[in-house]
Amino acid sequence: MPGKTIDHAFTATGLTSAATDPTYAGALSFMRRRFSKNVSGADVVVWGIPFDAATSNRPGARFGPQAIRRASAIFDNDPQYPFDRDLFAEMAVVDYGDCLLDYGNHHETPATIEREASALIAKGAFLLTLGGDHYITWPLLKAHVARHGPLALVQFDAHQDTWFDDNRRIDHGSFVARAAREGLIDTSRSIQIGIRTHAPEDCGIRILYGHEVEEMTAGEIAETILGHTQDAPAYLTFDIDCFDPAFAPGTGTPVAGGPSSAKVLSVLRRLQGLDIRGADVVEVAPAYDHADVTAIAGATVAMYMLGLRAERLAEGR
Repeated sequence: MPGKTIDHAFTATGLTSAATDPTYAGALSFMRRRFSKNVSGADVVVWGIPFDAATSNRPGARFGPQAIRRASAIFDNDPQYPFDRDLFAEMAVVDYGDCLLDYGNHHETPATIEREASALIAKGAFLLTLGGDHYITWPLLKAHVARHGPLALVQFDAHQDTWFDDNRRIDHGSFVARAAREGLIDTSRSIQIGIRTHAPEDCGIRILYGHEVEEMTAGEIAETILGHTQDAPAYLTFDIDCFDPAFAPGTGTPVAGGPSSAKVLSVLRRLQGLDIRGADVVEVAPAYDHADVTAIAGATVAMYMLGLRAERLAEGR
């Protein structure tokens, strides 16, 4: 097979080349990007945070980064739908691997994540994180805000994550309340999409509940997001349980009554105008998955995030 290679994650000679690995073989980096701890020249850095000690229900999201990388091999490096472009023709992307965490000292976890994320962001690259449970967004927000200032939070989720927090808890259900209280997020420009549970407070954040999402078109949802954020720099966080469990069964706290993957992906496609400074996909727990349904959904969400980034870079933004 002249001109073709395998194990592109290790054999790639540049950061923008397409891979030729079969979808069923080869080293499983995210979308076959080169594994490297050298992020020099990278427009985007993808990394994983395999942490799930903050879950309130079923654990297992520590295996999320592995599952998302494995599922991403299904993207065969043709122009990616619906962006109709080779995402890596001009956008240099590195898979940095995973954050090393000490499973016996969880109190050190937030500082470790924040420190490593800050070092990557300081290199000037866009950081796309694969979780891990939703607690990881707390230290990620701290790292991004240190560089960009307070951000609008655009959160796709079944849960508000605004439960009580004593500033010490390691809890995936309270990070939004802490971020709001400490001024990390601009609550007047923040929005949550797909919420299907109740929490004690909304922290002044706009909510699109599950029944509203069901009744709105994808275009109406996207217009609401863009109209509410009003060009503010934003952090995009996507909890896979935003999808109905029919489309994402492999997660720790599934909630019935959610939107389809088709509808939410259509919303994401319409967010070209959102000034995304960082993003994550969290709560993929493959032990509860079937036929990689959830992992494929998570990998697709992450691919859409890269597609939006590629379009903004192409436009010089």
